[in-house]
Amino acid sequence: MNATSTSAWQSLEAGFVSEGERLFYRAWQPLQERSPSERRALIFLHRGHEHSGRIAPLVAQLGYEQDWAFAWDARGHGYSPGERGDAPDFGSLVRDLDNFIQHLATTFQIKPENMLLVANSVGAVVASTWLHDYAVPVRGLIMAAAAFDINLYVPLAKPALHFATKFKPDLFVTSYIRSSMLTHCPEQAELYDSDPLIAKAISARVLLDLAETAKRIVHDAAAIDTPILMLVAGRDLVVKTAPQLLFFQRLSSSLKRLVVLPDSFHAILYEADMQTPLHAMHDFIDDCFSLPLPALPLLPHSLTLASHASGQSPLIPFWKKAAYIFQRLLLQKLGRLSCGMSIGLEHGFDSGKSLDYVYRNQPQGRFLIGKWIDSGYLQAIGWRGIRQRKIDLQHSLITLIEQYPAERPIRILDVAAGSGRYVLEILKRYQERPFELTLRDFQQQNLDDAQQLALSLGLQSTVHYEQRDAFAPESYPTLDQSFDIVIVSGLYELFSDNRLIDRSLQGIRQQIAPGGYLVYTGQPWHPQLELIAHTLNNHQGQPWVMRPRSQNEMDALVRNAGGRKVSTRIGTKGIFTVSVAQF
Repeated sequence: MNATSTSAWQSLEAGFVSEGERLFYRAWQPLQERSPSERRALIFLHRGHEHSGRIAPLVAQLGYEQDWAFAWDARGHGYSPGERGDAPDFGSLVRDLDNFIQHLATTFQIKPENMLLVANSVGAVVASTWLHDYAVPVRGLIMAAAAFDINLYVPLAKPALHFATKFKPDLFVTSYIRSSMLTHCPEQAELYDSDPLIAKAISARVLLDLAETAKRIVHDAAAIDTPILMLVAGRDLVVKTAPQLLFFQRLSSSLKRLVVLPDSFHAILYEADMQTPLHAMHDFIDDCFSLPLPALPLLPHSLTLASHASGQSPLIPFWKKAAYIFQRLLLQKLGRLSCGMSIGLEHGFDSGKSLDYVYRNQPQGRFLIGKWIDSGYLQAIGWRGIRQRKIDLQHSLITLIEQYPAERPIRILDVAAGSGRYVLEILKRYQERPFELTLRDFQQQNLDDAQQLALSLGLQSTVHYEQRDAFAPESYPTLDQSFDIVIVSGLYELFSDNRLIDRSLQGIRQQIAPGGYLVYTGQPWHPQLELIAHTLNNHQGQPWVMRPRSQNEMDALVRNAGGRKVSTRIGTKGIFTVSVAQF
């Protein structure tokens, strides 16, 4: 770690590992800092095309001389690796932020609740997405000119880019932005133009993913209750104002402020007149750190309930109702040619049998058309998300298993296992290690399928099968030996009543060892809630009405049962999450 001194801070340069890449970051260590227990930090996210070196003047301007400050170069920017302006997807940038926060908490012993984020443009979308998807309790977020909707100016630019990336996935777009569109300050404009680390290209794939993610976050902003200050540029030629105002309006934050700067261009934090934004930022930061941290909510967010209700509401247009009736008829007739659809119709599209078929992802059907229908069915966005959830769940299990000594027996419980494929496949990879696995499910048929799968895998581990109701208190008897790892996957999303979830979690709490782990899944949203509710049936033969819960709400329920979340992984399009909590 390299270090240089300034008047109030010692500047440091270092790196952290995220998703297999070592990313570059800068740190400003206060020469006269607070006591270790009161250590605070400002975390800066730079604009698109830029880098962390541009943050240094902001640290000095804000002037919190007793506090740490950090900023990193996003992948594909500054000194971080990757082709300039590129990333695997927008979600990678959000995961990088989560890994950066974890790195800072571990390396510098700064609790997330003593961190406040300052994010500009694309960085503001990264930060707000992270708050929504990962629900980490930080002190607050300052968003400057959030790039929820970028002005592309060219007619039909987004559809054209979607079409072009079908033929050229690695397509890049050169930015049209000039320094004169960013700031009124000639000095800042010159610094921008002469900076060799500023890259003008951006991956079309990332740009489109940014737009899609931003739309989701604005729509579901009610899931965010972190204190937020929004600085909006009145003369922004780069991003649109309306989505920023809508995002602010929908926030659930008890402390939220909106400051519109009528004459400001897009680069609010590099404008000629910084008096108003700096004053607003100072007041907000001081208020955030003077107020006690709000408790994580236990009651559902209103938007979550509204989303749940929308799947059941009869108040839909006649043409849409007719379309759903037609789709149900097609499902009953042509759908039976597809193996996957036939399983869903007979056992429920949310059943263990249906999910196991989706996991296998091998199209089957009667005749060529049946196989073709099945292939399209298996590629539905929700099923792709389910398969990614399995990957994330297995990754979390492997991470936990590796923490235990190789010779130590590990006791694992899955409270609603279905066929148990995800955990049985993991045990197959650890044939040399001792495990005691207990699979529970409400339906005996699922347990029978799990037993057949375990036999076909030739597992050496001990596996117990128990038919139990995950929501019944008697399903969690007092045990001589507690479980090291408990799994609850794909269950709570099916039930709307938080009292059921709390009852299940309290039962899990009684059977999990002190220091043991809970691996739990969530479903913050789904892009086809209404379609599914009006066309597909669940395992009870009723319409399959999903119950989205924000990550914040799901974590609060786990916390109420005594768990402390240690990690979250976000799946395809942010539909499903896999989290780990320690008890």
